[in-house]
Amino acid sequence: MELRQLYYFVKVARKEHVTQAAEELHVAQSAVSRQIHQLEEELGAKLFLQKGRNLQLTPVGQLFLKRAEVILADLERAVMDVHEFLNPEKGEIRLGFPHSLGISLIPEVVAAFRKKHPNVKFRFKQGMYPSLIRDVVKGEVDLAFVSPFPEEHDHVSGQMVLTEELYAILPQNHRLAGEESIDLQELKDETFVLFSPGYSLRPIVWDACKEAGFTPNIGFEGEETDTIRGLVAAGMGVSLLPEMALYAVGPLQPAKVRVRSPRVTRTIGLIYRSNEKLPLVATVFQRFLLDYFGCKMSK
Repeated sequence: MELRQLYYFVKVARKEHVTQAAEELHVAQSAVSRQIHQLEEELGAKLFLQKGRNLQLTPVGQLFLKRAEVILADLERAVMDVHEFLNPEKGEIRLGFPHSLGISLIPEVVAAFRKKHPNVKFRFKQGMYPSLIRDVVKGEVDLAFVSPFPEEHDHVSGQMVLTEELYAILPQNHRLAGEESIDLQELKDETFVLFSPGYSLRPIVWDACKEAGFTPNIGFEGEETDTIRGLVAAGMGVSLLPEMALYAVGPLQPAKVRVRSPRVTRTIGLIYRSNEKLPLVATVFQRFLLDYFGCKMSK
C-alpha cells in the first residue's frame, strides 16, 4: 500500500467525485481511478459505490477513511515538526477564532507577533463555539480563541486571557441613547436583535435579560456582529455587543451605552489539545499571547 493511494482515496472520499478529486490533485482522472482500484484489490473490499454521478463510501470505506485521515494527519504533523525543528521562525500557525474577534483583536495580535517573527505564516479558521472546540480536538487548528472560556473539557486545555464588557447598543434617536449608563431592565419593552441560536453571545444576552427580570422580545436575528450592529443602527431594535465588536466605523452606527446592572461580560480563552505537544512555532505564539494579554490585564 502506497501513501499516494491514501491521498487519492481521502480526496475522492471528501469530494465524492473522481473528476473533481483529480482536478484538485492535478493528475489525470484515470490515474486516480487506477490507484483506487489497486487499493480496493489490496484490501479485498469495495470502498465506494456509484450513486448517480457521485461516489458514496461503503461501510468499509467509512471505516477505512477514519484510519487513513489519522495516518495522513500524523504524517503531515511529522513533516511540520521536522521543518519547525530546523527553523521554527518559518513555521505556520493554524489559528481559530469567532467572527467577533476578527474585527480588531486578531489583526492586532497577529500584527504585533509578526513584528518580532516576520517569517511565520498563519492559517485562519473562523467558526462558532462548538465548531472551534471540534477543530481543536480534531487537530484542524493548533490554537483557538473561544468565548466563553471552557472551564472544564475532556479534550482541550487552555487559559482565560480576557474578560470583556458588553454594552447596550441603541438607535441614535433612542430615548436612552444619550445616557452614560443604564439598567438593563430599562430595555424590557424593547425589540431585541440577537444572534441566531448556536452563537455564544446569544445565551449571554438572554441570561442577562432574565437576571434583569424580563424575557427579551426577539424581533430580528443575525449571524455576524456587523449585521447586529447595522440592524440596531437602522432602528430595528436594541442589543448588547462586546466592546471590541463596536470598533468598526461607517455612516450607520448605533449608540453605545454602558450597562450598570446587571454587569454583562464574556470570557475569552485560548485553547489547545490536552496532553499533546504544540508545534514549536505555535508554542512561541502561545507564550507571546499570554505575555501580550498579561500586560494588557495588568494595566
